[in-house]
Parts: sequence; structure tokens; C-alpha cells
Amino acid sequence: MSASNAAVPNPAANASLTLELNATPESRRRVAVTEKKSSVDNDGNMNDLNRKIRGQSLHERPKNITEVKRGLVASPIGPRRKKGIPKPEKLKWQTFVSVVTKICLLLVAVLWLGQLIWRWEAMIRYKRDFSSLDSESRLFEVETSMKSVAKMLQVQVDVVEKKIFTEVGIAKRELKKQVEEKDLTFEEELKRLVSQTDNLDKSLAELKGMGFLLKEEFRTFLDKSKGRNLGSSNHDVTLDDVRNFAKEIVKKEIEKHAADGLGRVDYALSSGGARVISHSEPFVVGKFSNWLSLGKGRNRVHSNAQKMLEPSFGEPGQCFALQGNNGFVEIRLRTGIVAEAVTLEHVSKSIAYDRSSAPKDCMVSAWFEEPGSDPSKRAEKTFILTKFSYDLEKSNAQTFKVETAISGIINIVRLDFSSNHGSSTLTCIYRFRVHGYEPNFTSKNTSE
Repeated sequence: MSASNAAVPNPAANASLTLELNATPESRRRVAVTEKKSSVDNDGNMNDLNRKIRGQSLHERPKNITEVKRGLVASPIGPRRKKGIPKPEKLKWQTFVSVVTKICLLLVAVLWLGQLIWRWEAMIRYKRDFSSLDSESRLFEVETSMKSVAKMLQVQVDVVEKKIFTEVGIAKRELKKQVEEKDLTFEEELKRLVSQTDNLDKSLAELKGMGFLLKEEFRTFLDKSKGRNLGSSNHDVTLDDVRNFAKEIVKKEIEKHAADGLGRVDYALSSGGARVISHSEPFVVGKFSNWLSLGKGRNRVHSNAQKMLEPSFGEPGQCFALQGNNGFVEIRLRTGIVAEAVTLEHVSKSIAYDRSSAPKDCMVSAWFEEPGSDPSKRAEKTFILTKFSYDLEKSNAQTFKVETAISGIINIVRLDFSSNHGSSTLTCIYRFRVHGYEPNFTSKNTSE
């Protein structure tokens, strides 16, 4: 029975072989799956078959060992070929349901993954927004703090600026006060220097008026003394030489005083032929005395007018007094001359009672007038010799040089005074002199 079974070919095995040969890759995969599932069944069949063979060997001896071996070899082939037997195909609706299920599961997985990604993105966006909000809040805080700091700095700057302005204002006021004080001090010092300069000028003028020895004259004296003693310029001047020179100076001064005090020719001296030809209103006491004092003629010259052309010898009151603080006097000189200087004299302050009547601002003009000439043409021929101011602090006899180079010959001089030294009643002229030289002579005495 076993031999017959071994000899009979297994139709299932043949069918599985044909299926394996004709099967497609898809069917082969399915067969492999079914073989894996049926591996356990095959192992069981093999065990059963072994048990049967052993039982038969115990009870019956096979006649042909080869057939038994063939049966043993063929028996396991059947179950192995059963692996290739395809399972029955599923129905279409089952396939559709499985596909739809898989698709749904895939969609669920995709949806879950998308939701997870969306949550991650939302979380990242939230963190980003939170960080941006945090940075904005920090920036706002920083901006607020900066604004507060700027306000505090501005307040401090304003306070410092006000303080600086206050300090600058105080410094300006103090500086201005100091400058004003310095200006006052400088002005006082300047006034003091000016007064000292004026005093020095007056002192120099007084010294000059006193006729002290000039430097050139002293050098001339030294040269003469040196040549007179030893005939050599290397000889030292002794005390005797100085004494002798002093004696000569004193002698010259005495001669000068004897020569009318100045040592210069006076062409307006009445004893030399000069006379007053016209003047402003004289000062007299009472109308009757005024009428008696006036002389006869067209100009009616006062009898005291000649006093101003004569030496007064320093006696107070010996002058020609004119009414008010301004006036004029016209003088005809002894002859025609070329004028070089004029001298105005007043009483010395050491013996005067009052010197306020002395003339102050004066002007001297001159012209040449022939006898019988037309007086209306005087203005065409008149020119100014000099303008000066008489100073009471200087010498009582003050000489003033002619300011312009006058080449013309004059014989009439006019003295105009526009003010005096304080008197509103009268102005006194003690003496007026005119110095120069005649056209046919050169000036010999030109020193003051």
C-alpha cells in the first residue's frame, strides 16, 4: 500500500509545479507567503509519515527497499509543492475596503503629521512673536530711559547755562566797574600830567623870558675861554672863567634892561614918532570927563591913548583903558618897516592890584597907507601879522613873532582883542610894541 502510494504521482504536486512555472511574480510572492504559513503543517505531515514508515517496518517488511526509498523521497516532495498553491483570491469589495482603509490610515497619518508640523510652526511663531514683543518692550524701555536721561541732561544744561550767564553777567559788571574806575583814574592821571605839562611849559617860558644863557651861547663862551687862556681847545674851564662869563651875562642883562627891557627896536614908541590914530570907546569916569578927554578931529583920539606907546616902568594904572572886554587900537608907526614881532605888556603880578583887565585873545593886522589915500581901500591892503593869547602866568612882557613871512612894508598896525581875563567893565593896555627893520637896514637885534 505504501509502495502504491509511492508509485502514484501526486497530482497536487504536479499542479503546484505547473503553477510555479506559469506563475507571475505576483503569484510567486503569494505562494511564498502561503508556503511560510504552511511550513508548520508540512513539518507535522513529515513527522506523521515517519511514524507510519516505522510502524510498517515493524509489522511489514517492504519487498523492495528502493521503492520504499522512493516513496520516502517522493513523500516529502508533495508537501513542499503545496507551498506554491495559491490562496483563493479575495473579493473585490474586500480589496476595495482594504485599499480605502489604507488610504484613510495614510490620510490620518498625513493629517497628524501636518497638525504636528502646524503646531511646531505655531510654537515657533509664538516664540518669535514673543521675542519680538520682548525686544520691542525692551526697546521701548530703553527709549523711555533715554528720554528721561535726555530730559535730566537738558535740565542740568539749562541750570548750568543760567549759572554761566549769571556768572558772566557778574563778571561783566565787575569788569565794567573796574574799567570805569580805571578810566577815572587814567583821566585823573592824564589831567594831572596835562597840568604838570602846562606848569612845565609855563616854567620853561618864564625861564626863557628871564634871559638865561642858552646852550649854544655857553658853548661859544667855552670856546672863547679855551682859546683866550692857552690857545688850545684842550684847556679845562676854571672857576674864574665861569665867574668872568657870569659877569659878562649880568652886564648884558643890565644893558638890555637899560635898552627898554627887551633890547629890540620899538617902531611904535611915541617918543620916536609913532601915535594912536583910532581906537574903540575908551573907559572914563563920568560923561563930562569923557567929553573933555576926547581930542579934536575926525577920529577923536583919547588923550590917554599915548600911554600904551610909552614905557610904564611897571607902575599900576599907567595904561590906556578901553570900555568892555573887546575893542581895538590903530597905531601909525614912526616909519615904514618889515615887521618881525610884536610885544604886549601888562603890569607885573608882584605889584598889581587886579589883573583881570589884561587882554587875552588878540589879533594884529597891518597895512601900508600913504598920506591922502582912500580909507575905503584899506581892506584890500590889510593882512594879518599874528594871533596870540596873553598868558598871565608868564612874563609881564610877552613877545610874539609874526606867523607868516611878510615881505611887504607896513606903517599902520591894528591891535584887536576879543576877550580879557575876567573883567566885564574895562580892558587895560599898558604897552604895545612893534619890532622889525627898515627896508634899507637888516635886523640886528632879533632875540626876544
